Amino acid sequence: MHYFLNIVYLISHFYLMLFFCLFIPRRFSKMMTAGICFLAYLFLVTSDCVKLNIFSGYGLCYIIVTLLQIIVVQFTGIFISRKRDSKALYMALTASNYVIAGTITAIVIHICTGNIPLSLAGSFVVHLVILLILYHRIRTLCLAWCERDEARNWWELCLIPVFFYTGFSFLAFFPHSLYDNPANIIGTVIFIITMFVSYIITLRYVESESASADIYWKNVLFESYIKGLESQYHLVERSERNLRILRHDMRHYSSMIDALLTQGEYDEIRKITLHIHEVTEENKVPKYCHNIVLNSILTQVMERASALGITVHPDIILPRELPVNDYEFASVIANLFENAFLCIRDFEKEKRYVDVTIRCETDHLLVRMENRYENEIRFDPVTGLPKSQKGRNHGLGMQSISAFADKIGGNINCLCENGVFLIVLFAKFQV
Repeated sequence: MHYFLNIVYLISHFYLMLFFCLFIPRRFSKMMTAGICFLAYLFLVTSDCVKLNIFSGYGLCYIIVTLLQIIVVQFTGIFISRKRDSKALYMALTASNYVIAGTITAIVIHICTGNIPLSLAGSFVVHLVILLILYHRIRTLCLAWCERDEARNWWELCLIPVFFYTGFSFLAFFPHSLYDNPANIIGTVIFIITMFVSYIITLRYVESESASADIYWKNVLFESYIKGLESQYHLVERSERNLRILRHDMRHYSSMIDALLTQGEYDEIRKITLHIHEVTEENKVPKYCHNIVLNSILTQVMERASALGITVHPDIILPRELPVNDYEFASVIANLFENAFLCIRDFEKEKRYVDVTIRCETDHLLVRMENRYENEIRFDPVTGLPKSQKGRNHGLGMQSISAFADKIGGNINCLCENGVFLIVLFAKFQV
């Protein structure tokens, strides 16, 4: 009997580690991740032999070894995860529950038929079917959710798999197994169905929440984009009106210049030409780059800077077509400026400045922004990026910037020195 359970658990642990590799975003390479999962797998198989074969009659040993197995499994899931947060823990706990279905299937078939090969085959098939269904139906959703940067923590969500796992443990395994109480089989099967339904509902809720958040931030960006277009439209309208007046007055200026030339009043002529030059410069529509979306956002940003009395020193070279998503990049630039403005808007006039350099070529992207700071800037120990001190639902802009950098394979570096804060985003593209 114990050796039958050894094989059942061996199959279960294999699918558990396979679930980790497929459904948790990796921090390491495929080979490194597989190696870590294999070591965890060896520990689980070895510890099963200890509690099922060597110390099979000791309940305390069963409890201690099982707790160690739980710790190792959850640590493995979090360790290989790229984010190592509450969502990684939730996925690791969920994986432990999914594989229980295959384990219970083997036990139920064995109780009903007494046929070990059939029980093992049934367990293998159930594990495989569940994995394939989950892989094709929710893997993309799970990975996208785990990769998403959010201010919200999901620790409370982890209670769902914890209570399911605890329920399964006491209902089907310890202190009395299904072999001791076959009457619990129907209740256990219903419990499994309830678990899958609850997980589906939970993930759909998460998907809906994520979609709502995406729509909100896209609306915020489009609002800024539209305001930028409106600003450009009003500038063009004003410039056209003033230039029409200038063209109308040019014949008068021409007559004045002719008369002054006859009189030899060259200084007065210079004043007239200087005035004409000033009028044309004042009515020139600012163009910060060739990309329409970025230029609109930058126009809006520059207007806000002017309203706050902030001096911006732009050094921007962007082509019309960018190798990254225009709107996502515009959101990054807007967030960087917003963070800088919030930092310096209450400073003295000479300290209210932002130096920004933006370069984009076919093979690389560089964003460098520098501004003064006075209050202490705290950095997240995991990401190394500035962390909002305003609490929950703040710091979303920096998280959005970090997500963009991850998406394009870039790096973000921050430096605080002599009262100057510097942030640099750099990405190298494969041409």
